[in-house]
Amino acid sequence: MIPIVLASVLFASAYGCGVPSIEPMVSRVVNGQDARPYSWPWQISLQYLKNDEWRHTCGGSLIATNWVMTAAHCINKALTYRVVVGKYNLLMDEPGSKAIMADQMFVHEKWNPILVALGNDIALIKLAEHVTLSDHIQLACIPPSGDILPNNYPCYITGWGRLYTNGPIADNLQQALMPVVDHATCSQPDWWGIALRTTMVCAGGDGIVAGCNGDSGGPLNCRNAEGIWEVHGIASFVSGLGCNYEKKPTVFTRVSAFDDWVDQIMRNN
Repeated sequence: MIPIVLASVLFASAYGCGVPSIEPMVSRVVNGQDARPYSWPWQISLQYLKNDEWRHTCGGSLIATNWVMTAAHCINKALTYRVVVGKYNLLMDEPGSKAIMADQMFVHEKWNPILVALGNDIALIKLAEHVTLSDHIQLACIPPSGDILPNNYPCYITGWGRLYTNGPIADNLQQALMPVVDHATCSQPDWWGIALRTTMVCAGGDGIVAGCNGDSGGPLNCRNAEGIWEVHGIASFVSGLGCNYEKKPTVFTRVSAFDDWVDQIMRNN
């Protein structure tokens, strides 16, 4: 399903959203693996400048030719950011990839960096220029407003985050199968309890695979009944005990709870 907010952009392009030219590997591997190069073409690397060097800090999703969706906690307005599209290996100079400066950053007005569990961990970045879509650079689909996936629905986290707690970040884009954990389960006392809001979605929690530092802001990719990939989550937080911890799934901002906010920001800016 094509969200209304993006329709004018998508129909103006030869590329739709959520249907990659290069099909991703949808294996049942539960621990992370290298993704097929450029098979998640809406995945971006958010980078900041430090000591004249650009450093990867978060992931994100290209939702229009000049807009990126990421997590609010990824944004520090005192820093200079750029977005790299069409990227697979962070260390290599790849034909077709492009770095674009962030022009404006919009953090949800109810985001509280002191109390992450209050939710609203979502931000939009307006790019300084439009990107040209290609087989390696395409747009993400946003699910319909209020859409909630059932327990154990198969989704994939993607990103360049740390390969394990306190480990190195990945060079190649990683993917991992992370089934959805429904709210009734994930809000149980021995899971996330009252820290879990209805505007969040959990995935994983088997103690084997989870998001980790550097995956923040990146997508939880879920294929709908029509075969189109939708970004249902924005990687938000994991347990303070570590990245892979049983009954502490990765918590994502539920994108379908913020369709109106995304629409408003993009229309007004």
